[in-house]
Amino acid sequence: MEALIPVINKLQDVFNTVGADIIQLPQIAVVGTQSSGKSSVLESLVGRDLLPRGTGIVTRRPLILQLVNVDPEDRRKSSEENEPNAWKNERLYKGVDGEEWGKFLHTKNKVYTDFDEIRQEIENETERISGNNKGISDEPIHLKIFSPHVVNLTLVDLPGITKVPVGDQPKDIELQIRELILKYISNPNCIILAVTAANTDMATSEALKVAREVDTDGRRTLAVVTKLDLMDAGTDAMDVLMGRVIPVKLGLIGVVNRSQLDINNKKCVADSIRDEYAFLQKKYPSLANRNGTKYLARTLNRLLMHHIRDCLPELKTRINVLAAQYQSLLGSYGEPVDDKSSTLLQLITKFATEYCNTIEGTAKYIETTELCGGARICYIFHETFGRTLESVDPLGGLTTIDVLTAIRNATGPRPALFVPEVSFELLVKRQVKRLEEPSLRCVELVHEEMQRIIQHCSNYSTQELLRFPKLHDAIVEVVTSLLRKRLPVTNEMVHNLVAIELAYINTKHPDFADACGVMNNNIEEQRRNRMRELPSAVPRDKMAGGAQGEQEGGTGTWRGMLKKGEESQGEDRNKQQSSVPASPQRGHAVNLLDVPVPVARKLSAREQRDCEVIERLIKSYFLIVRKNIQDSVPKAVMHFLVNHVKDSLQSELVGQLYKPALLDDLLTESEDMAQRRNEAADMLKALQRASQVIAEIRETHLW
Repeated sequence: MEALIPVINKLQDVFNTVGADIIQLPQIAVVGTQSSGKSSVLESLVGRDLLPRGTGIVTRRPLILQLVNVDPEDRRKSSEENEPNAWKNERLYKGVDGEEWGKFLHTKNKVYTDFDEIRQEIENETERISGNNKGISDEPIHLKIFSPHVVNLTLVDLPGITKVPVGDQPKDIELQIRELILKYISNPNCIILAVTAANTDMATSEALKVAREVDTDGRRTLAVVTKLDLMDAGTDAMDVLMGRVIPVKLGLIGVVNRSQLDINNKKCVADSIRDEYAFLQKKYPSLANRNGTKYLARTLNRLLMHHIRDCLPELKTRINVLAAQYQSLLGSYGEPVDDKSSTLLQLITKFATEYCNTIEGTAKYIETTELCGGARICYIFHETFGRTLESVDPLGGLTTIDVLTAIRNATGPRPALFVPEVSFELLVKRQVKRLEEPSLRCVELVHEEMQRIIQHCSNYSTQELLRFPKLHDAIVEVVTSLLRKRLPVTNEMVHNLVAIELAYINTKHPDFADACGVMNNNIEEQRRNRMRELPSAVPRDKMAGGAQGEQEGGTGTWRGMLKKGEESQGEDRNKQQSSVPASPQRGHAVNLLDVPVPVARKLSAREQRDCEVIERLIKSYFLIVRKNIQDSVPKAVMHFLVNHVKDSLQSELVGQLYKPALLDDLLTESEDMAQRRNEAADMLKALQRASQVIAEIRETHLW
């Protein structure tokens, strides 16, 4: 199982090359307040002075520290595994100086054997990104240490928790550091190393508090108590180390760090560890074997190995899933174009095919949220257009007075013995004309849907078009232009369909003749019903008088009407004056043409019968025409617009776009497409490499 940690280190290296953190690798994050001894603990684990030291905030960027145990007898082989070019530097294998070395990710293959240089490089790299104003950055520094004196570990040193900004630090430095720490320890595959100084109260530990926020049950938190030798005289950390104050499931380990004086005096870490062991034996003899830096290193190594073992199956699954996703993503970006002529023809053909398939309902991508393509056109024909026509009232906008006026106008100066046919034609044409507007609106709706299909094909069916924005725009322009050209032709045809119906009123139509026969049989009964349903404005007790007046004055003649008008005028002159428009000057003659015919007057039986006949005929004929229009308009739209576009789309696109002069311009990729393709390819390679690394682990390594 010792081989598991190098595996994670390899995975870390693999994903560092692409600069991505999509995989949450098992690691140990060191959390603590400022100057609580975090960096000292890390140096003790490494056994060398390699981290910047000082007062105030020193760690201002996350430091991902990979410790790699190197067998002194096999240093050359280990170096070759971790870096194929390392064997060229022969000084690594001569003397003590060659036993330990370090490498940074940002300096590529440069090898550091002087740990003072490593410290200086950390400071320089921190200032390069974070500046020299005590600000912080979340961009990590990657450092790998090879040594025979370390155990295999991956640790992350994080900036210390602070409360008050100092110097020219930003006002929200506390929030910045907190968010940075949470970013790392929120990883469920991360072990939290909570560092707390022994000379502070454990109940006030900020490290344990922030750890508990993301690890409520403490399953992945290990507490480290530093500065055991700096506790007040007469006190000890026995209760704390025994876990009686704040229990932590992974354990609680005490260590003794070097003081600042020891560091100034260049006291080596090895001497510090010997002094620590002596202190523990003297002060805490019963706990000495379960505390100290060496025990901490072994514990961290064991915890990390077991943690990796638990995380590995899920990690393997995650890598495989991401590899499949990036493979699909890379496929959607397409390969770089070699044969532009062939590619252009393929894209044009594919778009035209998908456009037609969307209309036919055989497209590869079926929309589930709304109707589109042919289905929506069908809905427009039979639901929208059909219902609109059915809602048109055959006698809408036509009053009884309108009908009566038309009848009279059609008779000219002579009284009519029969209802004139001209009045029927005049009125029925007026009603049929009302069908033209909804018919043209139907054409407009289908045209809009044909336009929407373009966007549908671009979004779902032909992802390749997104690679070439100029080609996409050109295709949209060609199809839009084709639709625009067909719109007036289709409108003209629909207009003609209505005009055809207006051109000849076929009173011999079989359906119309049948309706007339039924109407004649029922005319008397319908007339009686209409008499009973007369509005209250026409009193029923005057109906008889009206009939008598009709007989006296002549049936349905203007003479009878004028006679009744004279009688009325003689009975009540004041009433007549109130109904006549005021003349400019009193005493002037009244123009009889200005005298309006009373609208609410009582109709004679003849007039009622004539109006009823005309209304029945209009309704019957209108329904016949509406049925014809409802059937013929969709057929005209399909022939002149939909089918014509389907049949000519391919040839139109090829004729307009397939030109040698346009090839380079049309197949120019969007600026970020090549970059995204390269990034996806690099990520896919990294994931495939990571999958190979995990696959190399034998099942026996897991147990």
